[in-house]
Amino acid sequence: MKLSLCNEVIRELPFDRQCDLAAGLGYRGLEVAPFTFGDDAWRMPASKRGDIRSACRAAGIEVSGLHWLLAAPVGLSITTSDRTVWQKSVDVLRASVELCADLGGAYLVHGSPAQRRVAEASDAKRAEEAWAIAAEAAQKAGVVYCLEPLAQPDCNFINTLAEASAVVQRIGTPAFKSMIDTLAASLMEAEPVADVIRKWMPTGLVQHVQFNDRNKRGPGEGDDKFAPVLAALKETGYDGWVAMEPFIYEPDGPTCAARMIGYVSGLLEQ
Repeated sequence: MKLSLCNEVIRELPFDRQCDLAAGLGYRGLEVAPFTFGDDAWRMPASKRGDIRSACRAAGIEVSGLHWLLAAPVGLSITTSDRTVWQKSVDVLRASVELCADLGGAYLVHGSPAQRRVAEASDAKRAEEAWAIAAEAAQKAGVVYCLEPLAQPDCNFINTLAEASAVVQRIGTPAFKSMIDTLAASLMEAEPVADVIRKWMPTGLVQHVQFNDRNKRGPGEGDDKFAPVLAALKETGYDGWVAMEPFIYEPDGPTCAARMIGYVSGLLEQ
């Protein structure tokens, strides 16, 4: 397993310092939220992409992938009946796939709960249409597009791995998978997270994992136990990226980043 830090945790730092800090703490990758580069990151010029690759290379770290794909610009939605807004949202997804590949990333995580809210059946159909387009782009770019089940009440569409996997199977391309977010899984799945991993990882429908406590802090900063989760990942032969994605950074981002990897690395060494 390779440990990655979601870069919004330390977004106040310039990107080269993000790379240095993450590498110094022992992370092998940064999972990049495009909004940390501004509203127009999805059409980032080639020169800026080169700067990001150079910063990673200098620090000995990688861009593992992208997440928070539709957080910026404001007003995006893949479920809206407004075709102009929907088309722009799909354009952002396609461009995000290209950006991920250009930066050397291996995957994209489609969370973005506010931009996939549904009110009726046709909304869900438009979302699946958008994901099919993103999957086709991912196949061409050589990356994997991951549909993230998210917890209610923050998200009202695709809340469980069963729901996400049904979409994955309908779209039917190896470039489109689901993923496991431990916060969402702990709240929405019937089984403990370790058992969820044992159930779903062998199916081949799951590509990626994010760690966070159900209190929205990082692993080791709440009551959730991650030793069984790591044991289940080892048992199922998972050797991909595990990204740390807290939503509360206390006392600050760098300290949170240090605590998370210290906790997880200690468990891995046991």
